[in-house]
Amino acid sequence: MIEIVFSESAGGSLKIAQHNGEGTYPGGCVGVILSHADGSAPTRAELKAAQREAEASARAAWEKAVPLGGNAADVFAFHLALSVGDIGDGGMGAGREAALGALFACYPAEGEAAARELLERSRRDWSTVRARMARGEQARVWYSQQPDEMCGLCWFMAQLRDCPGAPEPALMELPRWESDGETLVQKNGWADVAPEEWHRYLTLQRETPPPFVRACANRWRELTQENAPLRAVVNGRLIGVPENFYDPLILREIAAEEEVFQEARLIGRILGKHPLGIGDGWIALRLEALIESGALEAVSPAPKKGPRYRRTLKKA
Repeated sequence: MIEIVFSESAGGSLKIAQHNGEGTYPGGCVGVILSHADGSAPTRAELKAAQREAEASARAAWEKAVPLGGNAADVFAFHLALSVGDIGDGGMGAGREAALGALFACYPAEGEAAARELLERSRRDWSTVRARMARGEQARVWYSQQPDEMCGLCWFMAQLRDCPGAPEPALMELPRWESDGETLVQKNGWADVAPEEWHRYLTLQRETPPPFVRACANRWRELTQENAPLRAVVNGRLIGVPENFYDPLILREIAAEEEVFQEARLIGRILGKHPLGIGDGWIALRLEALIESGALEAVSPAPKKGPRYRRTLKKA
């Protein structure tokens, strides 16, 4: 079975899930990051306690995991961020490289190279997937209501037009919410699924009727012709929207800040409060636009290493 996901994180988690729980627990070091709300540094004892807790949690997760099966070579992660930027060339051309480059611009040291590598890998992977499907192998597409994954689903169905005779893919849609009877859980996409959880979703697999394939492919064709600067899922439908579509949420959180605030903390709060499928790169781009418009002012320089948004901003 060819496994198709639409983010590097989901692909990595799925590969681990294939053999997670097999044999004896391998152990290994578990890293932790600990911070206090007041900015003070954690003590050595607090760090050790947090690490012990994380290691115990990792072992418990391993012991309850059910291996998904399969091989890492069957997993293909098309991390194309198709909800953002130019898709007029179909999704893997120069426009996509420019869009990825813009999103990764907040990582100045490695962003451009990472964008180029992701696109080149996606092109190679698609050639491999197309050849395997042409030989009769079935693909399984893992998607959700997250905009990149919805775009990925439509994009993949459109690519099947180049694969005459390929089996219809199987579909795995992430539930919009889950509950254990006491707690409600809403995952933002397959990247939020831990390795020990993947096997629980196998019962949701369904075959894809040909009309669904055509509908997704036609929707992708319409979106590429429209070529809006952004795509979002609104009332369950994937539509093109203006680049300032999420700005009201961003401005609302800026209004709640002090006059001078940390950009990284603002981005983290937006992502935590509004899990709409947008990433730190897009929010950083919109904040840069607000700086250029004069609504915000950068009062500290961006660091030479790490994300550019680790700086201080001021309301103008």
